[in-house]
Amino acid sequence: MAFHYPNGRKYVSKSSEAIQRPMKKNSFSNRGKTLEDDLNDSNEYYVANGIAVVHKKPTPIQIVDVHYPKRSAAVIKEAYFKQASTTDYNGVYKGKHLDFEAKETQNPTSFPLNNFHEHQIQHMKSIDQQGGIAFVIIRFSATDEIYLMESGHLTKFWNRMKEGGRKSITKKEVESFSKRIPLGFQPRIDYIKVIDSILG
Repeated sequence: MAFHYPNGRKYVSKSSEAIQRPMKKNSFSNRGKTLEDDLNDSNEYYVANGIAVVHKKPTPIQIVDVHYPKRSAAVIKEAYFKQASTTDYNGVYKGKHLDFEAKETQNPTSFPLNNFHEHQIQHMKSIDQQGGIAFVIIRFSATDEIYLMESGHLTKFWNRMKEGGRKSITKKEVESFSKRIPLGFQPRIDYIKVIDSILG
């Protein structure tokens, strides 16, 4: 079965990529995990320990080719990943709705804003207006530094870009307008501690 991204590029599973690409040496602290992997593990820890209920939203898929080898069975032959209309994760903590994006960059000095789409910025703004907490978790892969930036700050940088300003957020700006999330063991990325500081 073939899956394609919205831009038409063919989806290659991580296991297939591992066969095609030479193994990369990972630091002990990262252990080869992506930001998404670490967040999923952290969310499982929160649920298992009754701290919060947060889940990754499933990626919407558009099916374009289905075969019916038997009357009772269908086989999907081709499908496309549709562009997500909202954010990566949502859930609830202490009665508050949480809604956030998770992004990582290899750039050590800035975070490119082309990682976001206009509809995601507007969605996070709507969450804030309804009393929820919307934010982005940013990882600088080169240094394995992770930050939580509230959507209000992200929106300001987004508007600056739309008005002709720089198309990225400098690392210094990320440090100034975000809270750093220290890496731990269980949970790996304890972003709920940062949410506690936001809730006061």
